[in-house]
Amino acid sequence: MRKLIYGMNLSLDGYIAAPGDDIGWGGPPSDELFQFWSDQLQATELSLYGRRLWHTMSSFWPTGDQQPGATPAEIEFARRWRDMPKVVFSSTVDKVDWNTRLVTGDAVAEITRLKAEDGGPMDIGGATLAGAAMRAGLIDEYLLATAPVLVGGGTPFFTALDSWVNLNLLETRTFPGGVILTRYETRR
Repeated sequence: MRKLIYGMNLSLDGYIAAPGDDIGWGGPPSDELFQFWSDQLQATELSLYGRRLWHTMSSFWPTGDQQPGATPAEIEFARRWRDMPKVVFSSTVDKVDWNTRLVTGDAVAEITRLKAEDGGPMDIGGATLAGAAMRAGLIDEYLLATAPVLVGGGTPFFTALDSWVNLNLLETRTFPGGVILTRYETRR
């Protein structure tokens, strides 16, 4: 059975995007934080994306290694991202590229099926998609890279739940700029 990990950068008040889908509040990540996320990608066997995060990632990373001034870490991340098997869940997207498969049906059913397979860890990104997986009890681990900024609203990292989800703290780590990583596993 595969492990499902939900991790993103978020504001101290719990938002992954400010109103208007503005993600500029975080600024560029430190080299250490960027490397952490790149290492996470390297350790992941399959990435699951909702439509909006897919559009954000696919608008830059397919050619991120060819951008003027791309750092070695960005070049490495772009190559990893392109090579990574990905699944996009959307009823409005009609075409995907870069080692990606499109699912237009029941996301929770497909994620449940993928989790039941043998294989390495999967990550999930996008608040709506992750929220559906969270409500279905499918997320095994949460990675929060919390930036010291309050944005006051927007897209929350966590969704409304019908019942509590108890967690065990696995790791805390501090990155430059006051970003605090916390990693939790779901208590089963």
